[in-house]
Amino acid sequence: MKIGFIGLGNMGGPMAANLVKAGHAVTGFDLAAPMPEGVTKAASAAEAATGADVVITMLPNGAILRAVAAEVIPAMAAGAVLCDCSTVDVESARAVADQAAAAGLGALDAPVSGGVGGAAAGTLTFMVGGSDAAFATVKPLFDIMGQKAVHCGAAGAGQAAKICNNMILGVTMIATCEAFALADKLGLDRQKMFDVVSTSSGYSWSMNAYCPAPGVGPTSPADNGYKPGFAAELMLKDLRLSQQAAEAADADTPMGQLAAALYTSFVEAEDGKGRDFSAMLPRFEKRGRG
Repeated sequence: MKIGFIGLGNMGGPMAANLVKAGHAVTGFDLAAPMPEGVTKAASAAEAATGADVVITMLPNGAILRAVAAEVIPAMAAGAVLCDCSTVDVESARAVADQAAAAGLGALDAPVSGGVGGAAAGTLTFMVGGSDAAFATVKPLFDIMGQKAVHCGAAGAGQAAKICNNMILGVTMIATCEAFALADKLGLDRQKMFDVVSTSSGYSWSMNAYCPAPGVGPTSPADNGYKPGFAAELMLKDLRLSQQAAEAADADTPMGQLAAALYTSFVEAEDGKGRDFSAMLPRFEKRGRG
């Protein structure tokens, strides 16, 4: 396939590199990031999109996605598919899909889970919204860039799945960190707590796969000084998107709202920026009841 790839940063770069390794012709554009080996550099987003069967975008937010879509959609050939792998607000995803459809294009919102490591290893999970036909076109590329692609429904459904998942993740990580800090103050050994909770009703991905306590459970960012696997500021972005969506949909999400407030404080007023989102544990260790 001929692929245009716009946004070749920490996530997009390795994803594009994996497509090249699989034999696809990839033309890329990014304002700052270097081109991965084998990717042809374009002078603009529109140039990268011209003549492509699929245009993939990996961008920071919905406003930038809308701007890029406005530039690339007129350059794309009828029948091509615009596949956005950014994590953005549901409204932007649906607006771009409507624009693409009006131009005779397919469109997918396909945010990812798996982080930079998953992008490099080709083990991402894609949560995809859009038509069956567009999904079928891009599925072989998802299979190269990731290990799983779930077609969640119509336009916006991929973003909805991503932000609902990450709202759960943010809330459960906070609860896990709170519990370890409480266990410390009650004199309960962390390893003993892990041994109980990881095989009892309190188990979760945050506890079992990504334990925030160093030296406990499988190796995680806690064992590497809380250097990010998933940065706290990215968790904050996703929690804010979840609350934006909840407001638009008139959904009551008090735990999601509180998680967003706690990560806001952690990232903007404390030492959370640039640290893993599980660094909430040392935060709670230092705090009293207040």
